[in-house]
This record gives sequence, C-alpha cells and structure tokens, in this order.
Amino acid sequence: MTVDLDTVAGSVRVDDAVRALRPDFAVLAIAADGLPTGPTDAWSRGLLKDAAQSVAEVDVTAEPHIAAWRQAYAAFGAKPGRTRNSAEALIRRAPAGLPEVNLLVDVYNAVSVTHRLPVGGEDLGAYEGAPRLVRASGDERFDTVANGGPAVEHPEPGEVVWCDDLGVTCRRWNHRQCVRTRITETTTSALFLLERLDPLPFEALDAAAEDLLGRLRERAPGLRAVTRLVR
Repeated sequence: MTVDLDTVAGSVRVDDAVRALRPDFAVLAIAADGLPTGPTDAWSRGLLKDAAQSVAEVDVTAEPHIAAWRQAYAAFGAKPGRTRNSAEALIRRAPAGLPEVNLLVDVYNAVSVTHRLPVGGEDLGAYEGAPRLVRASGDERFDTVANGGPAVEHPEPGEVVWCDDLGVTCRRWNHRQCVRTRITETTTSALFLLERLDPLPFEALDAAAEDLLGRLRERAPGLRAVTRLVR
C-alpha cells in the first residue's frame, strides 16, 4: 500500500490549548516510507554508542532545552523529576549505554541524544486519522502493557498528549508511547516527530531532521519523505 506522505505530514495539528500553554512550541513532522527494517545491528549499535559518547560530559539539568521541557511538564501538572521528557530520559541512560530496541528506534534515539531534543516515531500502518497534540479530557484510551499483558490506561485531564482517532499515542507530551503505534522491526512507513521549545534554534531542529533522514538513507537510499514544520 502506498502511503500519501503529503496528507500525513499536512494533517499534523497542535491544539490551541497546547499553544496557550507553550506558545514557543514547534514540531517538525517527517512522514516517511520505504524505511529500513530489522533488529538492532552493528550499524545502529554504533550510532547509539556515538550518541552516548557525545553527551558523556553533559550535565543534563543544566541543558537549556531540557530545562525548558521540565518547565513545560510542570505547566500541565507533571512532576519533571519523576516524569521526564524522552530526551532527558535517554541522556540520563547514556552513561550505562543507550537501550537497543530495533534498527529504526535506535536511529531516532541516537539522533535525539546527539541533538538533545525529543524525537518520537509512530508506525503509520497502525495509525488512524490525523496526528494531533491536545490537552486530554481524561477519557481517551491509551494501550499499554501491565503485569506482562495488554492493558488500557487513561491520561489525566489536562495532560498534554499526542493522539489519533483511536486514542492516545504518546502520554505526557513525549514521555511514554503506546503499544499500538510503536515502531517494530517490520515497520516500513512512519511518522517522526521532532519537538522543540525556546531556546532551541530552528536551525538546530532542521539539523536534527537532516541527520535523521541522512542516517536512514544510508540503509534505504530509496526512502521517500515529506517534512513539515508545525508552529
């Protein structure tokens, strides 16, 4: 099945309630098809190792962009010391080695750490409807795993979440992804979301996107991608 990348990228929305919370927020959405597949390998493992080394001397709490995300989390009621944005969580894990998930996830995690900004990925084969960032009502469905089996949770009212027509795809902005749309070893089309707040320059956001696409094209030269900045 051919994915309409223009439609996917063009459908990404940020709700006014989120904009009111953080007017400086922007997301660079990349809809891509023809992605490389497979488990973690020597190449993706090397990307993770290089990314971990790039932040070996970093005091994560002193990073201005990480500090901005902590403030954003606190603004909707999350405790940033316990609920960390995805970039901070990865950087904190770097000294012990970044997690190996699969080839695609390894690549975008490496880019996230190297550029010190949250990067998420969703399998478009499991996605339904337009990607949108909203403040939750609390009734939305979030598919996860608990006690070794499938489970359903619901976000807190007012929580910032990414969602599609079937429910929440990522809780607490970019903290925790759902099971349903997570990228697997067989994912060939995906939506990548690179998120920024002030003071991260837009040039840095563009550089992270170019890095991500460049890495992916090393393994899939025929990759198709459409990029859109939503701000």
